[in-house]
Amino acid sequence: MRRSAIEIETERLRLRQWRDSDREPFAAMGQDPRVMEWFPELADRATSEMLIDHWQSNLLRNGWGFWAAERLDTGEFIGFVGLQVPSKPFPFSPCVEVGWRLAHAHWGHGFASEAARHSLRFGFEVLGLDEIVSFTTLGNVRSQAVMQRIGMLRDAATFEHPRIAEGHPQREHCLYRLTREEWARQHA
Repeated sequence: MRRSAIEIETERLRLRQWRDSDREPFAAMGQDPRVMEWFPELADRATSEMLIDHWQSNLLRNGWGFWAAERLDTGEFIGFVGLQVPSKPFPFSPCVEVGWRLAHAHWGHGFASEAARHSLRFGFEVLGLDEIVSFTTLGNVRSQAVMQRIGMLRDAATFEHPRIAEGHPQREHCLYRLTREEWARQHA
């Protein structure tokens, strides 16, 4: 069943459906070693196109997903933020994750935290999810800091990401979780 994709407006951002004009800047993000530092490899143009098509399909099917993020003041595409059900199973599946990736020029302004908080609110208050997770490789302290700022709690155990080759230095990941009850307590 197709739904119309929901869009979310935060204080400074709009989380919206993907546009053809997002393809070039998103592909450039995939080739930026700073943006892709904690991924096993840079993303080629075909991979970037496939991701956008997949995420837009999810938005149209579910009404929610990984939204394209744009600044309200400039209309500039800055990356993506949102919720998704991972396509491959993890040790903690089934789950819904909150995730983000922003162009380097937009780091350090609180955009990821702002949009991720609104994504969590949507997940808990609109979708009625019981829990939302987020995960990253152990060395990615910037993303872990966002997870902490948005109120997520780190699991003691780590896990090996099933899509990263055995022996790869970025295979070991940490997991952060937030339940609807914890969210409600934090926002009471």
